[in-house]
Amino acid sequence: MQVIDLTHVISPEMPVYPGTEPPIFAPANSLEVDGFKETLITMYTHTGTHMDPPAHLAAEGRTLDKFDVAKFVGKGFVVDCQSFKAGEKIGIEYFKEKTKNAGDVDFFLFYTGWSKKWGSEEYFGDFPVIAPELVDEMARVKPKALGFDTISIEPIRDEALPMHHVVLPKEVLIIENLDNLDLLIGKDFMFCALPLKFKNGDGSPVRAIAICEL
Repeated sequence: MQVIDLTHVISPEMPVYPGTEPPIFAPANSLEVDGFKETLITMYTHTGTHMDPPAHLAAEGRTLDKFDVAKFVGKGFVVDCQSFKAGEKIGIEYFKEKTKNAGDVDFFLFYTGWSKKWGSEEYFGDFPVIAPELVDEMARVKPKALGFDTISIEPIRDEALPMHHVVLPKEVLIIENLDNLDLLIGKDFMFCALPLKFKNGDGSPVRAIAICEL
């Protein structure tokens, strides 16, 4: 069995969505004074590799703590989209061709290569996104979640978040800022992305992993 980490490290220096603040790590207790070490971490719920539930955009939407834990585990499939350039749309015909032999899939994970730009200004620029008709198809098919190695499911300049508004009401979760998806191209694997279980979770950082048979 091989376990692959798909999660960016959380740190005060990490990239964050424009307009939000980076995490703050403050010493709370020290080995020298208290005999144990503890750190107070302050950060937004949509920091780093994270998950969006329906409650992210709708008052009546389900929060993460209300989902059964099985929602966060299942068969994953990486859609190799690295041939797409900045700002290009990943269409439904391309998706169908790439996934024609995938079988039943719980998590479609879109690899664009943008995770390699993590930490640079280019990460926040134009990047490939899935086309509106493919978003509609995902809302119809209803996988457990869609995952991306970019900062958003849609162009960063689109503040209305129309794609979020299509899939989240169908309880198709969104996972953003994934890493290392290139290591899974062409492989069969189980995907797991566990959010923190706190009350009324409108989003949460996740530890995303893939489990592959050797």
